[in-house]
Amino acid sequence: MAKLSPDVGPKDPQIVILFGATGDLARRKLLPGLFHLVSGGFIPGCRIIGLSLDELDADGFRAMARGALDEFSTRRIDKADWAAFAEMLDYVPLAAGPKVLREAVDKADAALGGAARRLHYLSVPPSAALSAVRLLGEAELVERSRVVMEKPFGTDLDSAVVLNTRLHEVFAEDQIFRIDHFLGKEPAQNILAFRFANGLFEPIWNRNFIDHVQIDVPETLGLGKRTGFYEQTGAYRDMVVTHLFQILAFMAMEPPTALEPRSISEEKNKVFRSMLPIDPDDVVRGQYIGYRSEDGVDPESDTETFIALKCLIDNWRWAGVPFYLRTGKRLAEGQRIISIAFREPPKSMFPAGSGVGAQGPDHLTFDLADASKMSLSFYGKRPGPGMKLDKLSLQFAMQETGRIGDVLEAYERLILDAMRGDRTLFTTAEGIERLWEVSIPLLETPPPVRLYQPGSWGPKSIHQLVAPHAWRLPFERAWRDPNPAGS
Repeated sequence: MAKLSPDVGPKDPQIVILFGATGDLARRKLLPGLFHLVSGGFIPGCRIIGLSLDELDADGFRAMARGALDEFSTRRIDKADWAAFAEMLDYVPLAAGPKVLREAVDKADAALGGAARRLHYLSVPPSAALSAVRLLGEAELVERSRVVMEKPFGTDLDSAVVLNTRLHEVFAEDQIFRIDHFLGKEPAQNILAFRFANGLFEPIWNRNFIDHVQIDVPETLGLGKRTGFYEQTGAYRDMVVTHLFQILAFMAMEPPTALEPRSISEEKNKVFRSMLPIDPDDVVRGQYIGYRSEDGVDPESDTETFIALKCLIDNWRWAGVPFYLRTGKRLAEGQRIISIAFREPPKSMFPAGSGVGAQGPDHLTFDLADASKMSLSFYGKRPGPGMKLDKLSLQFAMQETGRIGDVLEAYERLILDAMRGDRTLFTTAEGIERLWEVSIPLLETPPPVRLYQPGSWGPKSIHQLVAPHAWRLPFERAWRDPNPAGS
């Protein structure tokens, strides 16, 4: 079991006020994550107050939390750990109002010695976020507080500006943590280590050596009960602005002056300021066949369930290097891949038929799934007479380190960072407003949606978008098993 570390966990006791405490995200991720952080010793004293529309009491909330752990926790639940965690739980129905909420927080604070910080987690639909913020203001729970917000952060520039203005009426910007669970994953942060800690790769991370970049996040899942929400957003607003552009910033930013939140946020925002507006001619929107017949969907819906686009970063490092982004629902595979294609040698000395270049350029690939993997592909000589070349690869998997058990899940890491006030992996108001600004041409003049078969890789026109290159997914070769049978 992990032990408390001042470098990982917060120094102060924490009161977590969890809005949407009976919702899907809370049950699947937040309550199991908080249980692990508490039982693992990462938080020096904690109380959790759940809020939702459900009329529960504290015992009812504890029963719901235990059911969530039994169903979704990926770790063993120790009986004594659960008993201690259950004592930390309390519940206030939203209908009870600000006075009752304040009384519950004061009670929790007294139990922690009167010096606790507050973490307000808004696990609620966007339409309910501002009413939750107003409730916190009326309950006078702003001081010593930080507030975590789930996406989307607006649906266009105007709505994002209004949302940020309303938030800033109650909370200061440095109290607001706009969460992106993609950046909370161990592999996403490994990009920073890989780029800036290695003399082998740092000098070639630019337009002189990199030909193009792909960020590819296909999903096999459909929408389930989220069709109503999705009809108002679509794949671009739901995934690209809040996830894929954030990964792009980690991939493309300049070296920060220090590995600390302010410096990293500034370098990410510089990337966003350097992005050219998204050209609708460089975008393919798709919709899987059958989407319009699902419950809650307009029979003539123009909402995209798939998007692929090319974007450009107009700065010294990346001028002329295209970044291709793709994501969608009901696709052939579920993956989270960054693939960096290096420029090919300017001239080949190898004879015709040798195989050089036949399988595309050399690639560096990051797999952003929880079981972190990296691969570097290159050409090497085939054993035997003559000069025949094959595509080979060096691969690394997190399991090979023997430390896969040390990995925190994305929400666990981000909750700890918010408790510590570490904004490295969170989005700023400036950053999100700039991304909506570069999105204006696409949002105002979107190309028509093209239908695609569920289980495919999207509309056929995605190949024209990326030409003369090719999409890396689906992979021609599977990842090697780091633990083959019998090893």
